Amino acid sequence: MKKFVMYGAGNIGRGFIGQLFSNAGYRVGFVDINKAVVGKLNEDGRYPVNVVTTDENVEQYVENVYGIDGTDVELVSDEIASCSLMATAIGVNVLKFIAKPIALGIKKRYEIGAPALNIIICENLIGADEFLRGLVINEIPELKEYVEQNVGFVEASIGRMVPVMTDEKRAGNMLRVYVEPYNILPVDKDAFKSEIPAVDNLYPFSPFNLFIQRKLFMHNMSHALCAYLGNLRGYEYIYEAVADYDIRYVAYKALSEMAVAVSLENGTDVKPLIDHADNLLYRFTNKSLGDTVARVGKDTKRKLSANDRLVGAYNLSVKNGAPCKFLCLGMAAALLFSPEGDESSLEVRTYAEQNGVKAALEKYSSFTGADVELVEKLYAMLKEGKQLNVLIKYCDELTGSEIRV
Repeated sequence: MKKFVMYGAGNIGRGFIGQLFSNAGYRVGFVDINKAVVGKLNEDGRYPVNVVTTDENVEQYVENVYGIDGTDVELVSDEIASCSLMATAIGVNVLKFIAKPIALGIKKRYEIGAPALNIIICENLIGADEFLRGLVINEIPELKEYVEQNVGFVEASIGRMVPVMTDEKRAGNMLRVYVEPYNILPVDKDAFKSEIPAVDNLYPFSPFNLFIQRKLFMHNMSHALCAYLGNLRGYEYIYEAVADYDIRYVAYKALSEMAVAVSLENGTDVKPLIDHADNLLYRFTNKSLGDTVARVGKDTKRKLSANDRLVGAYNLSVKNGAPCKFLCLGMAAALLFSPEGDESSLEVRTYAEQNGVKAALEKYSSFTGADVELVEKLYAMLKEGKQLNVLIKYCDELTGSEIRV
């Protein structure tokens, strides 16, 4: 049986990538530092995934799985040396910590003459392929040429939504994951160094930049925007925020702005991107996911950074001459976001209050564009308690758009 190494046994690793490759006939080994999770995977050899909608909850089991202790570098590198394919889903900030075991595994593959290795990178980072490749080569500079020729660093676009699991949802099994029905995994077709595996719902595409931008600047952007506006209206869950007409309208308008920008950037038809926007807003209404405003909006220090979901989206719009006024409304709302326990967002909000919007955008977003004054005005209107429909009308008048939900 072919072996697939999944670096990260979190919700995306178990609830999406691991399930996809297990269903395709791979034996899936999950690398994680959580010894309880690793032990449970080895004890059970399977785990439940619940596919949920607002009206349904269907339990499925992922079979032929096992756990790998992520603190045992030799063991991890041995698994990588002998696998057919691998992936990461651990979070961008953790990639630097796994570069060494990956590099050791690649070195062992070189020594035994193993076939080329493809690493599917399931992280929210534009340029994740170059980033991880650089980290790995830094660990084994003597094999730089080998790595470049025999290791495919394959970017992926993770669209499946998987919420934080509660004890109630786990229902006595710590490995249980709730997921939405959507399970398409677009990957960079051009990055593979060997034959692309035949896996249902694995979608190789070229050029892949379209999917990276669609995920970060449409999916992640609109999800966060709903959280920031939902916070201002006192909602706890994303589905509550999206059910609010005004918030849904702003999200759709921001998505429409980005559909135009992504279409122009990639020279593609805008209609599939508009259809994707409609589908996203529908998927956000899934009550069974139970995704919270606090979780989705968390860490504005990162989410307001120059290349992330809001400011990065704005920059792409400006580059292509597309409208971006509703993106500015999202930035203004983000500066007012600081739920309990979110130290990153509290830092940004406090800095904006003490030093002004312009200084905060420059510090956290490197944002000094022509619309700084617009963000300042929208921020002031929100602080004054202006109703969202007033801000909508203001932004609509600026764009002159007639798009309606």
